[in-house]
Amino acid sequence: MLNDQELLRYSRQILLPHVDIDGQLRLKASRVLIIGLGGLGSPVALYLAAAGVGELHLADFDSVDLTNLQRQVIHDTDSVGVSKVDSAIRRLSAINPEIQLVALRTALDQDSLAAAVAAVDLVLDCSDNFSTREAVNAACVLAAKPLVSGAAIRLEGQLSVFDPRRTDSPCYHCLYGNGSEAELTCSEAGVIGPLVGLVGSLQALEALKLLAGFGEPLVGRLLLIDALGTRFRELRVKRDPGCAVCGPARA
Repeated sequence: MLNDQELLRYSRQILLPHVDIDGQLRLKASRVLIIGLGGLGSPVALYLAAAGVGELHLADFDSVDLTNLQRQVIHDTDSVGVSKVDSAIRRLSAINPEIQLVALRTALDQDSLAAAVAAVDLVLDCSDNFSTREAVNAACVLAAKPLVSGAAIRLEGQLSVFDPRRTDSPCYHCLYGNGSEAELTCSEAGVIGPLVGLVGSLQALEALKLLAGFGEPLVGRLLLIDALGTRFRELRVKRDPGCAVCGPARA
């Protein structure tokens, strides 16, 4: 049940008929894994904690650097040199002491990633490199856990939801295949802060929809964001029947 403090804290979203008490209880009972506590993971963690998601598993092996603070809004100047997980826990605990926070401070290998994914109801990929996204996708497909994936670089962002529980849902590999050898990171190509905030906020919204059970998730659709022209475009994405990750070939 929700106590009096929780009813007051979440009253504005409980007022929404799409959420109501039942939806808030589903959020409270949910466990979520956030991989990466940088530009995308910052708004994701802040909004999910504020919304009352009962248990957040925070995965990041990095420490806060001064160059992070332009966009990674969960951290502050006093956190420079501190583990990103510890910095995030400090901030999230101050925002909402009602939730549980689980720290994953070391890099996840295949086995530990599989265990981390199996322990939750939903995964948010807020990482910044293709190899991690591929590994997270494969773990989510294997465990049949929904994945909310976001990316942002320069002045362009992308967002989609992959839900292996649905037979019509593609996976990350269906969309991107083996990626590109010329892949760049934000440290090489740059990124504008509000763009990662926008993509991360949309990731949090998609997660809340999936967990509380309302709205239409971004499954089978890729949202493209052009920050330079403030334009949004949506592409339909179909499942690849020959996909090496989610297709018959994986067996």
